[in-house]
Amino acid sequence: MTMNPAELQAQRKHAHMAIAEKFYRAHPQGNADFQQVRLLHPEFPELKLTEINLKSTLFGKPVSAPFYINAMTGGTRTAQQVNQKLAQLAAHFGMPMAVGSMSILKSSPAAAASFQVVRQENPQGLIFANLGANHPVKFAQEMIQLLQADALQIHLNAPQEFAMAEGDQDFHWFKNFKRLQAQIGPVTPLIAKEVGFGMSSSSIHQLLSLDVAGIDLSGASSTDFIAIENERRSQRLVADYRDFGLSIVESLLSYLNTQQIEPQNGQTTIFASGGIRTPWEAAKAFSLGADYVGMSAYFLHLALHHDLNEMIQIFDQWLTEFKGILLMFGCQTPWSLRQVDLILGSDLLNFVQQIGFDWPQYLATRR
Repeated sequence: MTMNPAELQAQRKHAHMAIAEKFYRAHPQGNADFQQVRLLHPEFPELKLTEINLKSTLFGKPVSAPFYINAMTGGTRTAQQVNQKLAQLAAHFGMPMAVGSMSILKSSPAAAASFQVVRQENPQGLIFANLGANHPVKFAQEMIQLLQADALQIHLNAPQEFAMAEGDQDFHWFKNFKRLQAQIGPVTPLIAKEVGFGMSSSSIHQLLSLDVAGIDLSGASSTDFIAIENERRSQRLVADYRDFGLSIVESLLSYLNTQQIEPQNGQTTIFASGGIRTPWEAAKAFSLGADYVGMSAYFLHLALHHDLNEMIQIFDQWLTEFKGILLMFGCQTPWSLRQVDLILGSDLLNFVQQIGFDWPQYLATRR
């Protein structure tokens, strides 16, 4: 029996969630690049725990901790249950949350409840809608209104579409992205979002030139959408793409490279996600210039295996450990980690040299 487009999309979303969880459990060590970023601790931190402050303001709303639940799912009954728990977790901790791609609502409007539950469970929270770069302005505005969204993630996912058997084959997105930014950006902040393959310095520079409100670098990790789509294919791809893309560490270094060449005035928020699981990895992301740190697979795993009270307890312990790291380094805020001395391993040092990043000069200005 042939499925209609809406049924195919729902099946794909269910498969994405299941395969992402499978890959997460198969790679318990996370991203190896973080091991090549070494932070040098002080002997006299001169700080006490009660002096640490995680609060900030993002897109005009208060945020209790600079972490966010990144885009995952929506469009199915199971996705609605997951989104409900994630929204409750986000509300408890005062964190932003992004929904998964809302494009399914074009062909299946009845699936709206699986996204709307996020706003219902978190009426005062910071919520990001999510669409691909090819959608018209009117539809994007409708999705923002549906969620009363505070920002709109525009995901840029050519590698995923390439690997998807039923994927798009027209990647003329730039003109439409500029239209979205011009017509929606002044009213609702736009976040240009990778889907797990990282961003190069040239891509980051191009997006910065458009004055987007945010860039989510989303580096390569266990949630590999070429591998996920390949799992779904009846005829597998010929090549091995495990070396495709840049990690979040490499992407953050690429961002710092753009700032060395042409500094911006802080108008674009840098979101770091992709392979971040632990408080120690998050601390390293902040040390490399992240404004906010997001996780998807980590939170999905919590939602699939724990009830809400357990999720709260586990992430509260995660946050407590993160605060302990700040205390150990004498950093009153996560953003103070940008002043901590650091050393890169040989592979990352080779990377920065090849992209033309003057690392010694950067370290001199950092101090």
